[in-house]
Amino acid sequence: MRSEQEMMKVLVDFAVNDDRVRLVTLEGSRTNKNIPPDQFQDYDISYFVTEMDSFKENDRWLEIFGNRIMMQKPEDMELFPSELGNWFSYLIHFEDGNKVDLTLIPINELEDYFTKSDGLVEVRLDKDTRIKNEVIADDRQYWIKRPTAKEFDDCCNEFWMVSTYVVKGLARKEILFAIDHLNEIARPNLLRMMAWQIGSEHGYTFSVGKNYKFINRYLPNEDWETLLSTYSENGYKEMRKSLLTCYELFRKYSKAVSKSLSYKYPDYDEAITKYTENIYSTLT
Repeated sequence: MRSEQEMMKVLVDFAVNDDRVRLVTLEGSRTNKNIPPDQFQDYDISYFVTEMDSFKENDRWLEIFGNRIMMQKPEDMELFPSELGNWFSYLIHFEDGNKVDLTLIPINELEDYFTKSDGLVEVRLDKDTRIKNEVIADDRQYWIKRPTAKEFDDCCNEFWMVSTYVVKGLARKEILFAIDHLNEIARPNLLRMMAWQIGSEHGYTFSVGKNYKFINRYLPNEDWETLLSTYSENGYKEMRKSLLTCYELFRKYSKAVSKSLSYKYPDYDEAITKYTENIYSTLT
């Protein structure tokens, strides 16, 4: 596998030698000093270019970056509509194991780029000195944020309301429906609440990572193991147990947040728990 130095050299050298590319930025985890570097991190690269059409005519210009085993061009797909407007991206897996997410951006959209930026940006090449102020990458946008009383109540409301959909899905023997609502809505709100409690205890000056991937660093080991057990979903019995375990964790962490921030704890916890137990008692 080529090293970071080798990869960045080939990516920047191409831009240096191509007049169409005026500016190059690196984004994402490789700019984040709070994330330990590893060989699996993508190279999130943006080329700011004077025109796009000559790049999009064919893909031969990409060969200089290495042998590809697979490439995706999201803005050229029909099943998944583009969300980048005039931008055009190439997601490339190389034979040596490296992955580059390369985005072409019209140079006249540079200001819009920085407006949309999440803060994790490094400027690697600026041929025309367009960037007047120093750009320092930071992950502040992803730090745990102290919830307002309304946000706290909304999270509780969403968790307990969506839980009833999981219960009904299990009662109807519609396990995929139940799994989807647990995984896509209910559990993410449990993780949100757990992160809020971590913030209230340790301060709101850090991130627990994308998809809460570092949350285990801040949880008691017992709670981490309990959380992992809720991902057991390979049958109706397992799903019922996972949901009730989510209830226990959500109750524990939301009450802790409620106490630390002096927010009112919702009374529908008891009602939804009883509703769940009543339906479960009728299932075989």
